[in-house]
Amino acid sequence: MKQVSILGATGSIGDSTLKVIRNNRARYQVHSLVAHQSVEKMMQLCREFLPKYAVLENKAAAEQLRVQVKSAQLPITVLAGEAAIIELVTESEIDLVVAAIVGAKGFLSSLAAARAGKTILLANKETLVLGGALFMAEAKTHGATILPIDSEHNALFQSLPKCGNELSYEGVKRLILTASGGPFRGYDRDALKKVTLEDALKHPNWSMGAKVTIDSATLMNKGLELIEAHFLFEMPTEKLSVVVHPQSMIHSLVEYIDGSLISQMGAADMAIPIAHALAYPERTISGAQYLDLTKMQALTFEEPDLVTFPALRLAQESLEAGTPYLVALNAANEIFVEAFLAKKITFIEIADKVATVLDRVSASAHQLQTEDALLAYDQEIRQLATDLC
Repeated sequence: MKQVSILGATGSIGDSTLKVIRNNRARYQVHSLVAHQSVEKMMQLCREFLPKYAVLENKAAAEQLRVQVKSAQLPITVLAGEAAIIELVTESEIDLVVAAIVGAKGFLSSLAAARAGKTILLANKETLVLGGALFMAEAKTHGATILPIDSEHNALFQSLPKCGNELSYEGVKRLILTASGGPFRGYDRDALKKVTLEDALKHPNWSMGAKVTIDSATLMNKGLELIEAHFLFEMPTEKLSVVVHPQSMIHSLVEYIDGSLISQMGAADMAIPIAHALAYPERTISGAQYLDLTKMQALTFEEPDLVTFPALRLAQESLEAGTPYLVALNAANEIFVEAFLAKKITFIEIADKVATVLDRVSASAHQLQTEDALLAYDQEIRQLATDLC
């Protein structure tokens, strides 16, 4: 039975991971659950899964959880703070680490898991956007296995050729990531000026957390995923592209030099890529709905609108420009999405303000080769972005 540590247990990826585990109780044991501050939901999960450890980053919330766990006489150790999370993921008895903490705050725990040589089911895209070169180098040095559970990257992983246990890129022409286009596909810039927070939180196909849902609406999510693909698959930028596929049935494609296109299809349910990674190289029940091909609507594809949705273009340009721009892109976007969620700025201002921040970055001004340097620059950019809200 595999021991699983879930970082971001109370979020949407955590929900989907636990859905798969419920369908495979004989294969997986929840070793530890990690979240930010959701005491009530964490307590519910503790009662159901009886993990060895429950960790909340917020120390006051962790103390509340500790009292409730003790009162319920559950055999669970409650820990608090980021340092506890980082130490936890190195535990020798953990087989699989689900890295699903949202945002840059998930970087250090993912990095610690890589240095501990763990098998990491990676959903935290900011780990790769903020420090992709460092993270992948550390994973290679310490023998960690990285299994992507973003639907697009998992689709690419399944569609690329294998050579033994390793991916092969023999004959690959390019990787094509699909995007739904979000709730505002077909809008122009004038129409985007009028959209509300409530409009932006209504994704047409996927059920996700607020931050990722807004990123999907701006197309920044697809930009971040493009950057992820670059680091995960060691693919040069000219071999990465995006196509809008509104039905979200084909999750990504690999184009080969002979003209073949190999893709992965499935329902818009994160349980599918998570089940694939949990069981890899085997397969297991996900609990997701099976597709009935005879009842599917037509599948359509179109080019992304980089004028109306400049966030994707900004991500592409940042990837070409290098690490300082990637750090700035991610940090600024997180701040401006938070500001939009708090109704401090408009939807259209998110990408526009990210562009303003990127204009102030100097590629030669920063040597960002360690986690300390990366995080220090991340904080510098966050302050700059906060001042623009």
